[in-house]
Order: sequence, then C-alpha cells, then structure tokens
Amino acid sequence: MGSLNSPRKSSLWVNGMTNKSAAYTLYGGDLSYYTGKARAYMRYKGLDFVEKTATRAVYKDIIVPKVGAPIVPVLETAAGEIVQDTTEIIDFLEQRHPDSPVYPSTPTQKLVSLILEHYGDEWLVIPAMHYRWSVLDDQYDFIMGEFGRLSAPEESPEKQIEIGEKVSASFRGSIKMLGITEETTSAIEAVYLEFLDQLNEHFSQHLYLLGARPSIGDYGFMGPLYAHLGRDPVPLAIMQSRAPAVYAWVQRMNAPEVLAGEFLPDDQIPETLLPILQTLCRDFLPDVLDVVKENDAYMEAHPGENIPRYLGMHPFHTGEGSGQRVISSFSQWMFQRAYDHYHGLTSAERSTADELLNRIGGREAFDAPLRRRVQRVRGQLELVEAS
Repeated sequence: MGSLNSPRKSSLWVNGMTNKSAAYTLYGGDLSYYTGKARAYMRYKGLDFVEKTATRAVYKDIIVPKVGAPIVPVLETAAGEIVQDTTEIIDFLEQRHPDSPVYPSTPTQKLVSLILEHYGDEWLVIPAMHYRWSVLDDQYDFIMGEFGRLSAPEESPEKQIEIGEKVSASFRGSIKMLGITEETTSAIEAVYLEFLDQLNEHFSQHLYLLGARPSIGDYGFMGPLYAHLGRDPVPLAIMQSRAPAVYAWVQRMNAPEVLAGEFLPDDQIPETLLPILQTLCRDFLPDVLDVVKENDAYMEAHPGENIPRYLGMHPFHTGEGSGQRVISSFSQWMFQRAYDHYHGLTSAERSTADELLNRIGGREAFDAPLRRRVQRVRGQLELVEAS
C-alpha cells in the first residue's frame, strides 16, 4: 500500500517529461490552478508527455490560435488534437488509457468522487485565491516572480517581478467576484482551516480520498491544494505545520506510483470524509442550485444563444459568513456529471446512495429537477443549451 507520509515515485513520467517526441504535450504552468490537476493525473497514468510552459509566445502562437482564448491547461496530442478543460482532458485520456481508472466502478464511490471533483474545481477556488491575493504583501516577490517567470522565463528575476505585476493584475482584481472581501475573509479562513484539519485526519488514515488509488475527486482537490495552497509561501506554511498529512498527499499526487492501488472494497465511503461532505452540502450545493436557476432563466430569455461564463452576482454563504459572488454558469455542467450518475442508478443502488446523501444533507440537491441542461462545445468556452 505504501507509506502514508512519503511520496511514491516512478521514473515513467519523468522520462515522458523529457521526451521530445512525446505522445502528448501539456501546456500550462506551476502556478496554474488547473494544470496541477491534469499534470498529476498524467503522471499517475504513466503517460508519455512533455509539459511546456505557457509563455507569452506559447499563448500567442499556440494556445490562442488553437483554443480561441488565453487559457491553460491545454492538451495537444502528437496528431495535433487539442483538448481544453481539465475534466475533458482526463475523460479524453481515460478512454485512451483505461488501466487503473480514476472513476470508481461502484455507485456511491463514483457519486462521491464526482461531487468532490466539482467542489475542488468550483468552490475551493475561494480559499485558494484568498490565500494568494489577500496576503500578497507577505509573499509578494514569490508570486510576482512566478507570474513573470511563467510569462518570460528568459528575463532576469527583477524583470520577472515587474512583468508579474502587469500580467497578474486581472487575477488580483477577480477576488471580489469570488466573494473575497473584508466582510467574508474571516469566515473563508475559518472554513478552510476546518477543512484542512478534517482532510488531515482523513489522510492520516488513507493514501487518497477513497482508498489507495487516486480518484477523480483527488484530482479536483489537487488544483487548489497544490498550485495555490500547497505552493504559495503563506498557505504552504499553514499546510506544512497544521496538516502534514495533507502536504504528504500533495507530494504523493505529484510523484505517484504509476497505476498502483485500489479503491476501498464494497463501495465504502470513509467516515473521515463525511464532515467534508457535510460542509460541501451546506455551503456549496445551494450555490450550485442557484446557478442552475440562473442558467435556466437565461436560456429561457435567450433561446439558442451561448450562455456567458458569468451571469452577474448572487448571494452566497460560507460557514458564518455571507456575501455576493459571481454566478458561474459552468458549475451546472460539472454538477450534471454527478446528477446524471445519480439518476442513472438502479433503485437498489440509489437506495444506498440516498443513505449517504441523507447523512450529509445532499438529498435535496439531487432530487431537484433540471428543466434545462447545458453542454460544452468543442472550441469555445461558453456553454450552450443541450439539445
């Protein structure tokens, strides 16, 4: 099973990272939230890939012409196929490399892994962005240097900090959209620290979220818990001192034993995950249901049109705090993955899943009707109404 406190490493992905004729190229960067998710997955699968830093030149010459927007990560195959969005990257690669799937085959474990992936992608971004930008004075040179190095790796460290100031401006300015304000930061920190404590207890007993094999939920968590919360100096220090088992998990995810491990038997959900799932259902799922309502209203008023990524602001709650945050239309697309899995279960399977949902407070969200569904279109960031 391997040690809980030390990363397990294979040389396979190291060879792939240096192979100039690799099967895959991943465009991204160390400080990118979602690149960490895709990179960890590709390493676990032992894929033959190179990672290329998304410099200014790469954005200009490769990403924007092929994707249509300056966004990372982007996967390119040796045949020139382009895949954007980490969930679609993972699903694309799972079809090609089905050994040791990261989606559990059992009904409740798969449901939980999909819910946790969604939580990592769409909600843990709040503490991740808070601890990057709200405490910027305490990690200024590192953050600005990282943005500058990503954009212009050939420049001097001093010049990179100057460049970082310019290229990071839009990220710094986005935190209010996420609901990060003077009124909410204390609650955001309290909820995150509680989450960190709970996750530390879990990883003190299990290698990954659902046993000894990483699931899609682990990859959802890897985005925020590596690039922001497990790498930026201020939150890194918090994680290392307060949650060493979580930090050890980050190291395992970055240096995995290729294709190793199994999920817990008999569709078990560890008791140590229940507090995290209860918080998710309390704070996050109401936000998701409101996104579904706003998407529905937009599609009714604008039939046949693209759905903008952001549909204004709406109220949100986290712990004892409340404020306004952006309505992210994409969250419905992520939710539909878990929702469709749940509604595709047999009556016996759903009965077991319902036991869990009732325990964690999530049953109402999965019983809610979806009047209009959304789907992604290859080559564009906006969603459309599903036909």
